[in-house]
Amino acid sequence: MEMHQLRYMVAVARQGNFSRAAEQCHVSQPSLSQQIQKLEDELGERLFDRLKTSVKLTPHGELFLRRAHRILDEAEAARRDASDAKHLLRGTVTLGVLPTIAPYLLPSVLATFTAKYPGVDLVVVEDTTARLLKSCLDCEIDWVLASHPIADDRLELQELFTEELVLALPPGHPLIRRKTVSATDLEAESLIVMKEGHCLGDQVLRFCDLRDLQPRISFRSAQLETVQALVTNGLGLSLVPAMAVKPSTAAGPVYRSFAAPRPERKIVALWPKQRPPGRAAAELLKAVSEAAGTKLKD
Repeated sequence: MEMHQLRYMVAVARQGNFSRAAEQCHVSQPSLSQQIQKLEDELGERLFDRLKTSVKLTPHGELFLRRAHRILDEAEAARRDASDAKHLLRGTVTLGVLPTIAPYLLPSVLATFTAKYPGVDLVVVEDTTARLLKSCLDCEIDWVLASHPIADDRLELQELFTEELVLALPPGHPLIRRKTVSATDLEAESLIVMKEGHCLGDQVLRFCDLRDLQPRISFRSAQLETVQALVTNGLGLSLVPAMAVKPSTAAGPVYRSFAAPRPERKIVALWPKQRPPGRAAAELLKAVSEAAGTKLKD
């Protein structure tokens, strides 16, 4: 059974005549008649009674016509959906992102993207790197915004940008008097880091290990906002991404850059090699990359 056979059958039922149906379908009358006959042979039932000047649906033809209409309507709806997705009129994009990135980078870019493509639904999934990559490989997420290093041959990786990690200090801390700080300044300090499983915590500890530092870990948290609140209240120092730096106030952390070589993290986009981002997902990736570049220059 072919789609064009269904279209021919509907046209004949509508026109009540093979010749007029053939004209409507832009085919020859013998060709249309042959296809209707092939459809009837496949079904094992006549769809039309052939009269001298017209054709009339048989009882079986009446039943089949209703199904033919539904099939053609669904096929047309599927075609429209595909066309809408191609032109970013409709669709869904699911983005996986680290919680140390999402609240600082995404709100403005998602608002702009949604205003430009109101028919595209955006779903944001925040989780640890390991869980996000698993969901991505399971095709539950279109692409992931994460932090290097990530090594998995099943994933395509695109570097987006690199940002500095700065030292967050409690108000009144002696190190505030310096324009820059050094890694050795952490030796005698209590450090607040992200809990295990969060890559930012691993990156901070790796920075210390590479410099043979063994700072005391006073607190761990799954939320970067909590980390900064603990710093503000004098419970330790922390390294935070530049995008998470808060406006300077008397009631917030004070930030200082490290002397070179400065600690940093590299933000990357990842997706399964066998499933590249679709049009809408690719447009969102482009928007995130452009917004990140602008934000880091500010």
